[in-house]
Amino acid sequence: MAVLEEPIKGVPVVKNFINGEWVESKGELKDIVNPAKYETIAKVPISTKEEVNTAVEAAQEAFPDWRRTTPLARVRCLFRLKELLEEHFEELSRIQTQEHGKTIDESRGETRRGIEQVEVATGIPSLMMGYNLEDIATGIDEYLIRQPVGVFGVIPAFNFPFMIPLWFAPYATATGNCVVIKPSSEDPLSQIRLTELADEAGFPPGVWNIVNGGRTVTNALLDHPDIKGIGFIGSTRVARDVIYKRCGETGKRVIAQASAKCYMVIMPDCVVGRTIPALMTSFFGNTGQRCLSGSVLCVVGDDAFYNRFMDDVADAASKIIIGYGLDEAVQMGPLRDKEKKERIMGDIESGLKEGTKARLDGRKNFKIRGDYPDTCFLGPSILENATADMRVAQEEIFGPVMTVVRAKNLDEAIEMANSTRYGNASAIFTSSGKNAREFQYRIESGNVGINIGIVAPMAFFPFSGMKDSFFGTLHSQGQECIRFFTESKVVIQRWL
Repeated sequence: MAVLEEPIKGVPVVKNFINGEWVESKGELKDIVNPAKYETIAKVPISTKEEVNTAVEAAQEAFPDWRRTTPLARVRCLFRLKELLEEHFEELSRIQTQEHGKTIDESRGETRRGIEQVEVATGIPSLMMGYNLEDIATGIDEYLIRQPVGVFGVIPAFNFPFMIPLWFAPYATATGNCVVIKPSSEDPLSQIRLTELADEAGFPPGVWNIVNGGRTVTNALLDHPDIKGIGFIGSTRVARDVIYKRCGETGKRVIAQASAKCYMVIMPDCVVGRTIPALMTSFFGNTGQRCLSGSVLCVVGDDAFYNRFMDDVADAASKIIIGYGLDEAVQMGPLRDKEKKERIMGDIESGLKEGTKARLDGRKNFKIRGDYPDTCFLGPSILENATADMRVAQEEIFGPVMTVVRAKNLDEAIEMANSTRYGNASAIFTSSGKNAREFQYRIESGNVGINIGIVAPMAFFPFSGMKDSFFGTLHSQGQECIRFFTESKVVIQRWL
């Protein structure tokens, strides 16, 4: 097997980036582990509250000048950043695979999606425009302008370490705000490299800051009076009970995107040959560590259709190549860490005790391509004979597990999907326009797929969410994100 190129060499100690300078943290160090090799590849500090305060102070001091910088000048930094991201595209992608475990193709897709966010944000001179109307009354005109708000905190999840901060930071800085980003302490290395490129792109000191750490950093951002808003991605428990609650208590704006339980509804008239590959990517792509991953496969139809379809699904899943994601032949990498593997193994066992049957048990008999420890690896699992009220059909697993339920018709399938407390994404596979429209009309889900397995909105559309999958008013990405990072000021004027 060919030697795999790894951009992270040795065991570097990660630093914070505050006011345009890389500074060592005073916090204790934590190992960053490559989950495929189960080797330490870097150390990240768990920074202190005082270090957060220093970063926020720097951002607050930078804000007045950055706010007065013209939108055209601000986005020139983003244009340069976009060029640098393209130039370092492969390096950035390999860093993601090395620190997270996803396959190199998945990392390349993440890098591309992140760059698209920067591309959209470069349109701020037009996207940030307000509107006006003259003669609202005799001799009186009225207009709306959008103004930046101040300093924002960004708290992303581990599963897309490069892309998720770019759901927020380009829009925040393009509209004239400053940011303090807390990368996931599990895999911060791609954010460190991104920040190096942002610095090279010419953002002034204090505009773009990074403070590494855990709960101490999160709490400091939530409590700081100069943080005007928070962009968060993570679990529903943290989003609702910590982020949303405390932002409400302190008067901060908030986008808190949370957990999911995504239903994939299969109608008997679907195009099976196109549906199966979409399901493999949806359920097992990114090793199931994606809030848009398929969670529950809901098959509508008689026994004959169900048996044929599930034979094809199981056959395809059993052939997925598992291994180190930098190997181009690998189709599914490891889970992010061994604790996540142990938790998901417990979820599988719980499902079996509830009465499901394992068509595939990812805990057993899977093969790893190459000589790597199985510490963080699981194979694809398919749990059949589930019912919609079972825990494995209701609660997020966040791993390569397909829970299978059956429905008599579309009405029952929609009822099952809507019975979950989540509403992040759902999809239907069908050749019927009538069924598709009925599904999209009635499903309680912010992102809806029609013959699409991963319902990931483009950067110029909002990343939506409903019920316990989202807390806030405006979503990340696109126009809604621009509104989140600006205040609407209405001016009514009359000249005498």
